[in-house]
Order: sequence, then structure tokens, then C-alpha cells
Amino acid sequence: MTTSSYIVDVPASRRGSGVMPAVVLLLLLLILGVASWATDFLMLQGESTVYTASCVDGQWAGNTCNGHLKAGERFRFRALKAHREVLFWTVGDNAGESGHFRNCVVEDGRNWSCPATGDLARTITHRMTKGHPVEGVPGALDFHHIPKWQWVALDMGLPVTHRAIN
Repeated sequence: MTTSSYIVDVPASRRGSGVMPAVVLLLLLLILGVASWATDFLMLQGESTVYTASCVDGQWAGNTCNGHLKAGERFRFRALKAHREVLFWTVGDNAGESGHFRNCVVEDGRNWSCPATGDLARTITHRMTKGHPVEGVPGALDFHHIPKWQWVALDMGLPVTHRAIN
């Protein structure tokens, strides 16, 4: 009995072809993960954070700072649909400005509305629509909203822009 052996020549274009799709997939997952984090697409259920900026060595003209922007306070809101409440606090603030609203209409963490109370003076809004705070609420703190990625860049000392969302 004779044994035959064959040598199969695999073209160079097909060698290692299993590695490239895996690398591309991992790269895409990394990009999606970073984009989700930077835009707050993924967050704890019922929570949203509003990132703000301050205008240093200048003044606000609408949503444009004629000085330079500095990372401002972060306001976090947690909507409790079952309790019809929204809790809020200032992130990283040692004074711990916090409070809550009751008798709210809560669709989810990005869409809710509460009656204005005395606690409104400690935060920026009592309504959130599509993850954005409703602006210009009498009795609330004044603020200029910026995206999370911009807040992080400003917090690192990188001058990224002179404009806010509002």
C-alpha cells in the first residue's frame, strides 16, 4: 500500500484571512463603544446627565463664549417611573446640591416633566425631552449645555470650541 501526499499551495491573498475580519470586528466594536460612551447613548436606566460649560475671561453672547470655555458642573437626573419622582444632584459637588421632584409624568430617563417646586432653585430644569433639559425655566439655575465628549476635552484642558448647545 502506497501513501500519497499532496501539498496544497494556498495563495498569499488567502493566508491569514481569518484574522483580518476579527480585527475589523473588534475595531468596529471599539468605535461603537466609544461613540456610545461619548454621546451617553448607553446609561443607567432612568438616568441622564447634563454637562455644562462656563465662559472664562469673556461673556456669553447667546450660545457663544467670547472668552474660553471651561468644563462646568454636571447635573444628573434619575427618573423613578414607579414612584413618579425625579431625583437630581450635582456630580462631584462637595456641597452635594440635591433634591427631588414629586408627582412627575415619567416616560423614561430621557423624557419626563415635573411640577416646579422650591427644589428647582438647586438645579437647571424640571423637564427633560429626548435627553435634553428644557431651557429658560424661571427659578432654575442658568446653564450652557455641551456634549459629554466636549466636556471631557475641556476638563482635560483642550480648547475644543467656543459654542454651547444652548
